[in-house]
Amino acid sequence: MSRLVFIAALIPLTCGDQVAQPHDKIVGGKDAEIEDHPYQLSFEIIEKHFCGAFLIRPNVAVTAAHCTELVGDYKAYLSVRAGSSLVHKGGQVAKILKICDHPKYDTALVDYDVSVLLLDQSFVLGAGVQTVPLQPVNEEIPTGTVANVTGWGRLKKGGSLPEKLQVVQVPKMEFSKCVELYGHRNKTVTDRMICFGFAKGGKDACQKDSGGPLVVNGMLVGVVSWGVGCAGLNKPGVYTKISHPEINSHINECLARFE
Repeated sequence: MSRLVFIAALIPLTCGDQVAQPHDKIVGGKDAEIEDHPYQLSFEIIEKHFCGAFLIRPNVAVTAAHCTELVGDYKAYLSVRAGSSLVHKGGQVAKILKICDHPKYDTALVDYDVSVLLLDQSFVLGAGVQTVPLQPVNEEIPTGTVANVTGWGRLKKGGSLPEKLQVVQVPKMEFSKCVELYGHRNKTVTDRMICFGFAKGGKDACQKDSGGPLVVNGMLVGVVSWGVGCAGLNKPGVYTKISHPEINSHINECLARFE
């Protein structure tokens, strides 16, 4: 399921609860300051948090394709907020001019789940607003490596949104183990995906964290994408894999297109 809301199973981690959604909000985490995660953005519709996103250029952001897919007729009302630890408040706001979804994005599988956003202005960089570097192509992270996941998603499935940014640390799960766990649920984990979480559950991204950043040592390695429920037993979070050639090249192609 995307981190929006999986209805009964597969749910992207996006904002709207009317669709199969991604994880709700950060589960098992704690309050965080934007200065510690200055690349974090809130993807908003009519100034209300819908998904997460992150800054890769002063005027370019990245989110999940399942987030942009759900905006429908609201494209004229999309914006991203930077530089604030609080949801819906403060910081800097920029409108979204162009959306560059991965051409192979698969709604059913939530595969190739990445979208690049051109903003109508460049954010003023500072302590609470910074770009994040992308993991190099084909670089692999060792199993067990701990990553930070941030967002304003729900604290539990079906819960309310937190007022303040949340952060949780989750370890990388062996790819074959993740495939095995989700295979039992008839979900497909592809090479464009990477899994982080605990087999015992307890810590995870949740609904409306979709599109947000998965970061290791200051480097962006994944995009919050999907999962089954939030922080459940044997249900790790699944993220779009930034180092996969088809994901990395799409981001660079969009950047070239925006120039």
